[in-house]
Amino acid sequence: MHKRSKSCEPSRQMDEQRAGINGVTASDDSITGKAASSSSATAQCSTVTVYLTKINGVQRLVTVVWHKSIINQSFTISIDRPGDGSDDETLSLKVELKPWPFWSKKGLKSLFLDGHRLDVFWDLRSAKFATSIPEPACGYYVALVSQDEVVLTLGDLKKDAYKRSKCRPTLEEAMPVCRREVVLGRRSFTARAWLDAGKPNHDIVIESMLAGPREPEMSIAVDGRVLVQVKNLQWKFRGNETVLVEEAPVQVLWDVHDWIFAGPGAQAVFIFKPGAPPEVDDSTAGWEHGSGIHGDPADYSFFLHAWKTE
Repeated sequence: MHKRSKSCEPSRQMDEQRAGINGVTASDDSITGKAASSSSATAQCSTVTVYLTKINGVQRLVTVVWHKSIINQSFTISIDRPGDGSDDETLSLKVELKPWPFWSKKGLKSLFLDGHRLDVFWDLRSAKFATSIPEPACGYYVALVSQDEVVLTLGDLKKDAYKRSKCRPTLEEAMPVCRREVVLGRRSFTARAWLDAGKPNHDIVIESMLAGPREPEMSIAVDGRVLVQVKNLQWKFRGNETVLVEEAPVQVLWDVHDWIFAGPGAQAVFIFKPGAPPEVDDSTAGWEHGSGIHGDPADYSFFLHAWKTE
């Protein structure tokens, strides 16, 4: 069994994120008004997704990072290789996406793992990007090929990837282990993530109302449908609910303590985990006993860090 990659741990590198070092995906109202005071954070944005992939007959964790800053944009594929005696336990390949007209948005690069050649094919010529998100929404593919098999395919143009690589898709499809996004906003925070087997991505919107004459409250919507509504947030700043997404259960946990009590520049953490929680003793449940999510720690979870700018 593989442990979850540290790339998706909810507390990982929080100090760096607070300093604006870590990648931030700007949300709707984060690019206007007082968000300008967080320019060091909005200068970069990134998404991180970890997959469990079978390469050369061995299960390995593959981390895909999409990164965008004012001066450049890139994607990086990293493959864990623990215990091979190498000084570097991660094999990485970074592809810079240049804005120049003569730069080809279609390419191929190779690397070697345990003496075997791996090929990475990509085609971003028709890719469509959201304004503030570095990962394409559609019109592209990125494929990782090992021993005449496409072991990992990103994007919606999978058939084009198989045709170009002249390789068959693997019989053991890569499984997402976790995904992490960092978003910045004042009241509204948006993200996209896999939550069930029926749909590749779901649109998640978190709305917060912390100021004004009313008691602070928060709502969490998936694909336009409000699934969690929390009132009196000053008393319910930590909690969890199990909701239905496409008729499948999803556990939702939140910790918005710093939103309420720490003031501007504070973050909240949300965790989405497909599947219903098992029956457990209440005395062993909660944030103080790990993440608060029950089940196999290798199962997929989505971590969302929402930074409030005012």
